[in-house]
Amino acid sequence: MVPRYSRPRMTAIWSPVNRYRIWFEIEALACEAMARRGDIPKEAAEIIRTKGDAALAAFSDADLARIDEIEAETRHDVIAFLTWLAEKVGPESRFVHLGMTSSDVLDSCLAVQLTQAADILLEDMDTVLAALKKRAYEHKQTVTIGRSHAIHAEPTSFGLKLAGHYAEFARNRRRLVAAREEIAVCAISGAVGTYAHIDPEIEQYVAEHLGVKAETISSQVIPRDRHAAFFCTLGVIASSIERLAVEVRHLQRSEVREAEEFFHAGQKGSSAMPHKRNPVLSENLTGLARLIRSYVTPALENVALWHERDISHSSVERNICPDGTVTLDFALGRLASMMEKLVIYPDQMLANVESLGGVVHSGEVLLVLARAGISREDAYKIVQRTAMATWTKLGTEEGKTFRENLEADPDIAGRIDKKVLDDALDPARHLRAVDQIFDRVFAE
Repeated sequence: MVPRYSRPRMTAIWSPVNRYRIWFEIEALACEAMARRGDIPKEAAEIIRTKGDAALAAFSDADLARIDEIEAETRHDVIAFLTWLAEKVGPESRFVHLGMTSSDVLDSCLAVQLTQAADILLEDMDTVLAALKKRAYEHKQTVTIGRSHAIHAEPTSFGLKLAGHYAEFARNRRRLVAAREEIAVCAISGAVGTYAHIDPEIEQYVAEHLGVKAETISSQVIPRDRHAAFFCTLGVIASSIERLAVEVRHLQRSEVREAEEFFHAGQKGSSAMPHKRNPVLSENLTGLARLIRSYVTPALENVALWHERDISHSSVERNICPDGTVTLDFALGRLASMMEKLVIYPDQMLANVESLGGVVHSGEVLLVLARAGISREDAYKIVQRTAMATWTKLGTEEGKTFRENLEADPDIAGRIDKKVLDDALDPARHLRAVDQIFDRVFAE
């Protein structure tokens, strides 16, 4: 991923040095397990561990260049690493990789890297959830207009809108926990996964010390449905990021102005128009979400490998694993910061609620008329008639409020008590269940 959309902690997971450290750890653990069984000398396993640890601790650009040099000749990344390791370890290196295949190392390493990445993403999710919860409680009683089809519908609470996003990200966090568990498996089963040249006990030992589980059954590679599920989860999280980003973008529109991204001192919105304050963060998040979702399809297509293995998945994963996790890490960090600093305008929200002369309360008036004995069909006609009269003449000299048109309608006159009408037209009545909803959302 380009540095502009990367954060060091996540990119470090996909660095060559981290990859080689994990490769060595897998090989060293396998040797330890073999030594415990008496398959190789105990002293050899100790030398492999000691010299290998020292070599990785002192790993430098020269070592990286040496591995690349070997790979240029062997055309095989794992063999290149093993050759470099043999140069560091000496004669005891003949016991390294016994009975194993390159897929044992590559797939087990990828499992570790993806779990490391998932742990960071889970922390990111917690930061987003904390920001959403804080802002939701802050604006629990802030009246705003709810929209359907982007048209004013009925009043709601801005905190309730944010609580809805909180609940969605809470679900996503649970999905990511499940995806992490599913991806956290290693396989040390040898050629075509039969354990013909290595005992399952070795695999179990390696798995326990890597902090993962042993694959139930591998075909020489770990089945890619696990990876597909992981990336589907990342795609869903990306869509949730975009949904919230799109909400911010709409609320920041000049004719809405209910909320906007924080505008830093010295920030410039346009090279040509000095007045501009653009929703650049949320627009950026929309683009990053598209990118993350684009990794889902190749992950799904990786499931169908030929027979016990092929490497059609390899080139895909070399790209989507680092790029997908690095991009989502950046996006979640940006989203959390954006929501923490989001500037909210309650007065403008209330002004927008009342901007259509009160017609947004038509649903409650419909219920009031029905309770007064008017059939629902007739009540709907009456309310729609008065609402349309309000809507079409807004801002004109003949224009009246929804209440005025209701009170002047001959089919309603005298049939609705003033206090009942007051309650029906009160935006605050739409907040009466907010506490119950919050209790339900944040109790999980």
